Amino acid sequence: MMKLGLIGYPIGHSLSPWIHNQLLESQNLEGSYQLYEIEPDKFEENIKSLKKENLEGFNVTVPYKEQIIPFLDEIDQAAEFLGAVNTVKVEDGKWVGYNTDGIGYFSSVTSRFDNTLKDTSKVLILGSGGAARGIYHAFLQKGVRQVDIANRTVQKAEQIIKELNGEEFSEPLTIQEAGNRISEYDVVIQTTSVGMSPNENQSIIEFDDIKENALFSDIVYRPMNTKFLKRADELGAFLHYGHEMLLHQAIYAFKIWTGREPESSELIEKFENVLKGE
Repeated sequence: MMKLGLIGYPIGHSLSPWIHNQLLESQNLEGSYQLYEIEPDKFEENIKSLKKENLEGFNVTVPYKEQIIPFLDEIDQAAEFLGAVNTVKVEDGKWVGYNTDGIGYFSSVTSRFDNTLKDTSKVLILGSGGAARGIYHAFLQKGVRQVDIANRTVQKAEQIIKELNGEEFSEPLTIQEAGNRISEYDVVIQTTSVGMSPNENQSIIEFDDIKENALFSDIVYRPMNTKFLKRADELGAFLHYGHEMLLHQAIYAFKIWTGREPESSELIEKFENVLKGE
């Protein structure tokens, strides 16, 4: 029996248990995936208790992706570079930290739009939080050589570019500048929580013209079809949805824990039906 889980706060409505139970079932593995909701003022004592739970591994979500690091025995290169961990594997009693945010996102895009992303693609990332950081790093690692970042506070975009050594490949922009130049980009990725339920009528950016055959992506998955994506659809863009990133992140975590990589296509439709309440 594999024992897996998720730590974070709040996480009561997380879909991770559904995803990982599906992954376990797809591989004929017996196990469970539990939620460990930890209140911020009890983090250290709860983490010490978690060490006694005999877990094979667990995921980490907000607000603990950075806070977990001092409690780990080892950390992989990507997680160390990003300063954040979202997956922990227990190996011979040691806690080893990984970050699947960026690689999970990149995989979710290339699995459906393999010919869309090229090293010559011009990419725009909206937002400068942890997700933006991971996605930005993944694009640079995969050889995409023009990845700009736009944020309401442009200094935060500048900081990511500088810290991840992207000055040669990237330009920091304000959201207004990005809106004015959005038709320059082959790929536009919305990485903030703007547009998430219950604020479905919000969009981080307004735009009236896009590049032909552009791909627009939103990491928000509730609702699946955000205002940002609806506008891109009206203008003829290809669309990439947030639940696909969530699923591929989970598959990478599952691979770290088990050495197995389930096929995503079998789960996408099932997951969409769950999100639609079907």
